[in-house]
Amino acid sequence: MKKNGNRRRGRLIKRFLLGTAGVMFLLAVSVAGFFGVKGYQMYQEAVAERPISEIVENIRSQEGFTAYDELPQIYIDAVIAAEDKRFESHWGIDFLAIARAAWKDLITLSFKEGGSTITQQIAKNQLFTQEKRIERKAAEVFAAFALEKECSKKELFEMYVNSIYFGSGYYGIHDAAQGYFGKTPQELTDYECVLLAGLPNAPSVYSLNNSMELATRRMAVVLERMVKCDKLTAREAEELLKGNPAGG
Repeated sequence: MKKNGNRRRGRLIKRFLLGTAGVMFLLAVSVAGFFGVKGYQMYQEAVAERPISEIVENIRSQEGFTAYDELPQIYIDAVIAAEDKRFESHWGIDFLAIARAAWKDLITLSFKEGGSTITQQIAKNQLFTQEKRIERKAAEVFAAFALEKECSKKELFEMYVNSIYFGSGYYGIHDAAQGYFGKTPQELTDYECVLLAGLPNAPSVYSLNNSMELATRRMAVVLERMVKCDKLTAREAEELLKGNPAGG
């Protein structure tokens, strides 16, 4: 009798857990659907007011616009390694990065991780406010897919580096290179390229006019990621951090 009672209780617990899981799943789907619809509406309103083709043209026509093929390769590699290592292969959304960021947010309760791709950052900066709302994040996803459909990867990279903020009032790689080093982007050294690639992560903090020490720490993080992405050897990264590029 005791054994049968234990089995009965086990079945009841199992049914309860399955039922709870089912309810939670349906709730999650409902919430996702609700914010997905609101996000899609927000996305449609944003592109109706400012079409993607208009955004592209505005950035390309600005003074100092620097084309992808005019950028040093090490700068391109550094930006991608630092901001979005799967940029060249994803369709605007990096689900692996989102899952990793969500897990870090969950275990730290910090909710600071973003998981945003370069394409999502373009969408956020050009179409939406910086306000952290779930529906805005959903709208950002729809906009990222639209950007990837309409623009090539080179065009997206151009849009990003020619509009992103580098601190000290400098927007775009041309102004940052001129403002910080008195050079065009093509004239930057490898050291300067990697240093600038790290600034947009937190431009007010890493601005070279505010704290060269913090900017250098950020540069070390970028170099570490470049090594992991096989864009530099460990020795090359070490030499660059010293301001003495290996072989140069």
